[in-house]
Amino acid sequence: MTDKLQNFGHTFQIKSIASLMKNQTFLEQIHDILDEKHYDSDSLKWIVKECKKYYDEYRKCITLDVFRVKTQEIENDVLKVAIVENLKEVFRHLESPDLDFIEDKALDFFKNQTLKSAIVQSVEIMEAKGDFEQIKRLVDDALNAGTERNIGHEYIEHIEDRYSETARETVPTGWDVIDDLTQGGLGGGELGVIVAPAGVGKTWVLAAIGANSMKAGKHIVHYSLELNESYVGLRYDSIFTGIANQNLKYHKDDVQSEMDKLKGDLVIKYYPTKSASVNTLSAHLKRITTLGTQVDMVVVDYADILKDTGGSREVRHALGNIYEDLRGLAGEFQIPIWTASQANRSALDEDVIEAQKVSESYQKIMTADFVMSLSRKVEDKIGNTGRFHVIKNRFGPDGMTFPSKINTNTGKMEIFEGNSIGGKEQQTKIDNRDNLMKKMLSNRYEDLMTDE
Repeated sequence: MTDKLQNFGHTFQIKSIASLMKNQTFLEQIHDILDEKHYDSDSLKWIVKECKKYYDEYRKCITLDVFRVKTQEIENDVLKVAIVENLKEVFRHLESPDLDFIEDKALDFFKNQTLKSAIVQSVEIMEAKGDFEQIKRLVDDALNAGTERNIGHEYIEHIEDRYSETARETVPTGWDVIDDLTQGGLGGGELGVIVAPAGVGKTWVLAAIGANSMKAGKHIVHYSLELNESYVGLRYDSIFTGIANQNLKYHKDDVQSEMDKLKGDLVIKYYPTKSASVNTLSAHLKRITTLGTQVDMVVVDYADILKDTGGSREVRHALGNIYEDLRGLAGEFQIPIWTASQANRSALDEDVIEAQKVSESYQKIMTADFVMSLSRKVEDKIGNTGRFHVIKNRFGPDGMTFPSKINTNTGKMEIFEGNSIGGKEQQTKIDNRDNLMKKMLSNRYEDLMTDE
């Protein structure tokens, strides 16, 4: 075989696949820029694709035993023979002494191939009379592929960073009780989730968070996967004006007046259900930030109906992948992300929705930084009331339940400090614990004084 990649020819590619199968740390490091298109032959492309697919689903390296099963499913005999021969070669290199060297050079290989692909695409764009901005973005992304400039937080050297006021820059929700619990709202790289059954008001809650953040001068991107952009915009209009959706057409001047007061901004982007993945959102954010749009926070309505790119056949695994990717997106852009998740049908009759009522995948809860449920029984909807319950809070206490007023005609939403139902019981436990600690400290102090 003629080497198409000079120093990165067939033998190098075979050995890099051996590393993909042997070294999970290596696979994790290069996962984001690993692409089967980087490899010369169809057989090597197939092998690399299966390596990625297996890791995405099971978070570990594929084995030869798995490959034996996979190859039996190949109908093209010519391709099958080539794959088997290449796998035999990979197997012979699993214990090769120069795999460390191969791994060191692999990043250059992937970067070169990414750049090569970008150049080919650029030529196609030029021939189609495409714009130079698109070409520039392609080449810039290729040149920056796999580049990591931040070595991490140096514990001793960066002590001041940990205690500075900007160590964790947050975007407030606008509800004092929630902002107190989260120490100011969500910060960069953090994921917040609203859990509620269908028809309870998840979209209104997310829009309210977005609107309150805009009032604080923040720039928001709201992704809608159910409602079109204009309809979502009308919900924001209702929240800002207090005017019901159906009456807004008579109050356009009032809407404009409220818009003029805002210091923040809002971009609303609609993708039909299951048509967009987290990768789609990432590409859109890169595009608009390149064009000069500031993004302080993202709202995704809602994550359960995003498309999973991990290839998992089980719903719970797919949802777990989506939420992990979404938190990864928050980390990539160093912004907070708020989304919502469906609760089980049985949650409709619950006064307080606990973690076990979250639909399909508990991984949602595990991944998120802050999780809050919303329960509204029939009588609550009639009376415009509801209850928010803090399921998880990385920044402080959880388990509290707060009464609320929710008007889904106008979007007016208030969350009150007074704990109720399960929250009251939880708060009592906290107060009792604190009082006990104070008493123990007081007794200890008296003992010390007596000893003297």
